[in-house]
Amino acid sequence: MSLLLIPYRERPPWRSGDWCNLSERFQNATEGVPLLRGVPYNYYPSESQSFFGCGSVGSGVDKTKPSGKINKIRRVTVQSSSESKHSTPLSYDEFVELAHQQINTGEKTIHAKRNPGKWRNIKWISNAIWLLFFFGAYLRWDDRQAVLWDIPNRQFHLFSATILPQDFWLLSLALLLFAMLLAVVTAVAGRVWCGFFCFQTVWTDVFTWIEDKLEGGPQKRRNLEKAPWDMRKIRIKVTKHVLWLLISVFTGISFVTWFTDAYQLWADLFSIEAPLIAWITILAFTAGTYVLAGFMREQTCLWLCPYARIQSAMVDKHTVIPTYDNQRGEPRGHMRKNVEQARQSSTGDCIDCHLCVAACPTGVDIRAGLQEGCLMCALCIDACDTVMDKVGRSRGLIRYASLDEMESGITVPLWTRTRVWVYGMILLIAAAGIIYGLSSLDSIELKVLRARQPMYVLQSDGSIQNEYTLKILNKVTHDVDVRISATGPRDLVLTGSKETITAHGSTVTSTTIFVRVPRENLDATSSPIVFRIDGMADSNAFVSERESIFIGPEKQ
Repeated sequence: MSLLLIPYRERPPWRSGDWCNLSERFQNATEGVPLLRGVPYNYYPSESQSFFGCGSVGSGVDKTKPSGKINKIRRVTVQSSSESKHSTPLSYDEFVELAHQQINTGEKTIHAKRNPGKWRNIKWISNAIWLLFFFGAYLRWDDRQAVLWDIPNRQFHLFSATILPQDFWLLSLALLLFAMLLAVVTAVAGRVWCGFFCFQTVWTDVFTWIEDKLEGGPQKRRNLEKAPWDMRKIRIKVTKHVLWLLISVFTGISFVTWFTDAYQLWADLFSIEAPLIAWITILAFTAGTYVLAGFMREQTCLWLCPYARIQSAMVDKHTVIPTYDNQRGEPRGHMRKNVEQARQSSTGDCIDCHLCVAACPTGVDIRAGLQEGCLMCALCIDACDTVMDKVGRSRGLIRYASLDEMESGITVPLWTRTRVWVYGMILLIAAAGIIYGLSSLDSIELKVLRARQPMYVLQSDGSIQNEYTLKILNKVTHDVDVRISATGPRDLVLTGSKETITAHGSTVTSTTIFVRVPRENLDATSSPIVFRIDGMADSNAFVSERESIFIGPEKQ
């Protein structure tokens, strides 16, 4: 028994010239094989029908172009002559839709139809979240920018917290948190990030909205592309591209505002005094936004973005995704007036209007099953629900559902899915680590370095002296006056530095201090000593301690 598997191709096979050879091999291999019963919606081409648009074998029809005919086949068992004639063919309830499992590889521009509906409204809300990217950097906190990546000074300011290089483990946990959040959401609801929150998807949606408002619907846009260049076309095209460029420039400037003071950046830009790196970054983001969102669009997701492949690997048969209900929708049939009710009842709910395909921003046919080109933006659901309302049929022909639910009608509970539990536990651990780290961050830190040479100095009065360098890290932006004290061996004395010094904001202040201890008070060669700094203004906020050792001569 041999199983004929028709491979899925990312590129339309007719572009490589072997599409018709594949169809001929399929016809030759399945010749004489009876159609398997019990499998719905099997469409086998007869001798007079074209097979995947190539015409019948030996018919002389041009075999280099697809006809667009819907041909559905499933995996077919081929019985070899050496096997028993009484062997039962192996049947599958799965089928492959080769004619519709295709991806736009950039040969044409997709002009998606914008349909109103629940998911379109949700998409507008998710798009609005990105307004924080444009305006969040202008929020002030304690006389400085609330969120600022200060790369020259190696600091990250997050409201009242300042994260320095030694605290960057918090950022590592933050990256882990977002990665696990993406994994959990993808395992539960598919590529929600791609469909609703990804900047490429959002910017492309805004650009196409501008295009729709200026040029009209999909058909009007196609007609405008074919129309000769006149003043009307020039005016529309120039207006569109100017708006695209303005958004692109504002995107580049907004990105830079997160790495420098936002208000000062605008002043430097207008006075042409901004640093060269700022101009280069703005230019790069302007060009990238203009090209990726305006021209490449869905091709960026298909060929450039790695997250599409990563998220596709996280989707399984339990994931709830936009799905076409084959049992309810097939066989498809157009609705016509004055047609007998019996004839119309022989078809499914899908009227084959192709509105779901027209509304898809990547041009995939959701009825062909899960495809890598699907962003899971659910806009096809709005389109289908609109049609169902018009023809008087219930909504949900295309809906959020898992493959398990479609096949068996049973939805697997989340708490029984090991993958979700693993992702969720890692997510909670990362979140707990971030909360602990932020709550334990000190506004000021003290580090103590003891001089190694000489180990100690014997003073004229018989006391032993050690030298220490104190490094005071002030994580706040303003200067803080601190008092230095120490506890350890009896009768120790601090010399060489003022008792109160000023720790400058957002920097490290160093001071050298000497500690003297009467020799008779040293019980051992090495004695513990604790240095402490206290803020003069607010001792609760600016307190730090650091332990070191005091070295003396050996006991005789």
